[in-house]
Parts: sequence; structure tokens; C-alpha cells
Amino acid sequence: MAATFLDSVAGRIRQIAAIVTSTGAPDADKLVSTGPDGRIDETVLPVGIGADIAEIEMSENLAASDLVNVWNDGGTAKVRKADATAAGKEADGFVLDAGTSGNPAMVYFEGRITGLSGLTPGARYYLDTTAGALTATPPSASNNVVQYIGRAISATELAFEADEGVILA
Repeated sequence: MAATFLDSVAGRIRQIAAIVTSTGAPDADKLVSTGPDGRIDETVLPVGIGADIAEIEMSENLAASDLVNVWNDGGTAKVRKADATAAGKEADGFVLDAGTSGNPAMVYFEGRITGLSGLTPGARYYLDTTAGALTATPPSASNNVVQYIGRAISATELAFEADEGVILA
């Protein structure tokens, strides 16, 4: 149930329901409430404020929390699992929700990757040679890419701060 507030409307006290998400202009001048997670939904924020995200078609199935690579498929941007086996598939971002090939994915280019497990808080993590995954041990084989992905802030969350990566000799 949405939060409610009291307001004076034409000299009378009236109960007003707050919105948690916005559809744009039709929701002008409405009160905003936090959602069940205690946060303000990005749809109520001004354009340009909020997560750096893009909706991009998946060229393969993706799991929640996968690291992803944006690539050019004949002039169309598509997203696939990133991996450190060779240059060109470095992590550009991540997804929070699973999806199937051919459908759009919400790709995050900054922020926190949630839904992980077994991370060591404070530890540095790198792109793994297993597609979509990260590892605490940087890859070491010839032609692998060592790409710093971010630092664990808890056992289940990582602050995404990917760098360009280095191709090993």
C-alpha cells in the first residue's frame, strides 16, 4: 500500500496517496514515496539522474549478475557474456536480471552488482575466463585479459569499477 499524506485542498483536509514509480508528465505534482526496498525509484528522478543503463538486445541467454560485453552485430549493438579468454570480450557492464537471447536486457554501466555470493568484503575482483563471471584471482594464461572489475563491499555485493584491462603476453 502506498504511503498517504494529509494536504489542504480548497480549505479542506484531504488524504493524498504518494506514488512509488512515475509514468512521466501525468504524474506531475504528485508526492513521492520510497518503495519496499526503502529507495526512491529511478522513474521519479529527473532525466540524466540515476543509474547509467541501456536496454540492449541479448545475443545469448544471460543469468542475473552476469558481466556483459557490448558488441557490434552488423551495425546493431548487442550484449553477450564477457570473458577474459581473449581481447574484445571485456566487461562493459552487468545485468541484474536473467534473460533469453533475442530479448532486451537492462545493462548497467556503473553501480553495484547484487545477488552474488561468497565474496570477500574488501577484496579486488577481476573478469574470469568463465563467461559472465568474476574471480578474485586474475587470469594468467597467454592472451588472457586481466580486467579489474571492482571491489566487494559485502559477501553479496560488488562495486562495479571496470578498467580497460591488459592483454597478457
